Amino acid sequence: MDIQTIKNRFGIIGNSDHLNFAIKVAMQVAPTDMTVLITGESGVGKESFSKIIHQLSARKHGQFIAVNCGAIPEGTIDSELFGHEKGSFTGAYDARKGYFEVTDSGTIFLDEIGEMPLPTQSRLLRVLENGEFIRVGSSKVMKTDVRVVAATNVNLIQAVEKGKFREDLYYRLNTVPIFVPPLRDRGEDIELLFRKFTSDFAEKHHVNSIKLTEGAKQALMAYRYPGNIRQLKNLAEQISLLEMEREVDKDILLKYLPQEGNMMPALYKSQGSSSGDKDNFSERDILYKILFDMRNDVEDLKKLVHNVLKNENYGEEILKDNEDLFEVKQNEFKENAEGVRTPYLLDSRKDEGDDANDSFDLEDYQDAEHEVEEESLSLEKKEKEMIERALSKNQNKRKYAARDLGISERTLYRKIKQYDL
Repeated sequence: MDIQTIKNRFGIIGNSDHLNFAIKVAMQVAPTDMTVLITGESGVGKESFSKIIHQLSARKHGQFIAVNCGAIPEGTIDSELFGHEKGSFTGAYDARKGYFEVTDSGTIFLDEIGEMPLPTQSRLLRVLENGEFIRVGSSKVMKTDVRVVAATNVNLIQAVEKGKFREDLYYRLNTVPIFVPPLRDRGEDIELLFRKFTSDFAEKHHVNSIKLTEGAKQALMAYRYPGNIRQLKNLAEQISLLEMEREVDKDILLKYLPQEGNMMPALYKSQGSSSGDKDNFSERDILYKILFDMRNDVEDLKKLVHNVLKNENYGEEILKDNEDLFEVKQNEFKENAEGVRTPYLLDSRKDEGDDANDSFDLEDYQDAEHEVEEESLSLEKKEKEMIERALSKNQNKRKYAARDLGISERTLYRKIKQYDL
């Protein structure tokens, strides 16, 4: 069976080298019973590869079950995977078989394996090594013959370093790795997929299919697609539904593509909780943090430039000619009409009542600088409290805490080290 036959059978569209290599690896490993770890960003189609592996194996007549580990609550995932005995916990009115028991002689696909709790990881490791498991609330060891195919969109090596994923389980799962490339690395596959999605929409709703101009095709393939194939499908269906003209040019297409330059964080607003809850974050909290970071950057820049000019032979003259650039207000904050206090990030003019010929006073600047440092400590305390609240609210899961704070997970990790949390 060749690669094109596999693509046709499983509905895979594309001809990029990275995609073809991933399919080839899946075809080679399928006849074996080796454990496979599929990696790739969210939305690239990792589950399709698990189906290829199952259907081309000797287990194709057995059960195939796909389990999203990130969607099952931590308190019930052991019961879902390994089953439970009657009365083993509140609500366990009857004994229940788990997925590993149901899929005996078949294949189980564990998606988002990186979200699996550590205690469950230990149970899974025993299944992979010995084919044994124990139901929740039982002491009887049971056997199963199940092939495990796992998938993740997170870096498991980093998760191991952070203590969130067992190292022995990682190496046990990663017997044969398959990397599914992101859409942005697949070149002309983007246009092929777009045509497929628009054609499917046109056939389903009995309308003419969308056609792209050359400029629109170039713009379509230049976009990065953080949501990968899911995002491209949504884009194709939106255009097919909303555009009356069936020929779409570059300008029309760009209206539907998110502006990548807009990096402002989404403001978080708590749902369904009282205003007095300490774990809630308001838009004002997030705005306060943004201004805090901006003010720190500006103050650092002002100090750096001041020190450079102060230590140069010609610096004193430049300082005198540009006093207003290095002036630090005694009152670091002003209050607007809504009562929100916001920082003076940089004052470009002196007050009208000031004497325009006043010289730069280094002692006054140092006094003001001391006030800035004290205020910075207060702001740092506020930021630290916000981070602690976010981590507590999300059970120390940095991914969700970072989302609540409106910052990247990498920035949150840096802040945690900075404040020794």
